[in-house]
Order: sequence, then C-alpha cells, then structure tokens
Amino acid sequence: MTDEGVYRVVLNDEEQYSIWWADRELPLGWRAEGTAGSKQECLERIQQVWTDMRPRSLREQMA
Repeated sequence: MTDEGVYRVVLNDEEQYSIWWADRELPLGWRAEGTAGSKQECLERIQQVWTDMRPRSLREQMA
C-alpha cells in the first residue's frame, strides 16, 4: 500500500521534528517548518535538518 497523501514538516518549541498531514490543523505546540510534499520527501527533509536529536533545552543546558 502506497501512501499518496500530502504532508508537511512540523516542529515544536524544543526543535523536535515530525510530519503531519497537510490538510489537517496542526496540533497544539507544533508549527509548520515550511516543507510540504510526499511522506518520503518530508522524511528526507527531516533527515537533512535534524542532526542533533537532543531537545533544544538540553542542548542549551549542555553548551
């Protein structure tokens, strides 16, 4: 089964990334990153930009 839906890349205040359906309202605490497309395209974008999986607050604490 192929997923042909349109998704968008989203992130929260801790700069953690996910994907969300483009035709649905974003859940509270999440904002659009600016990338939309197939599930695969969105996952590839996340792989490019989310290189440090630690939450922002932890990265700042450890800096």
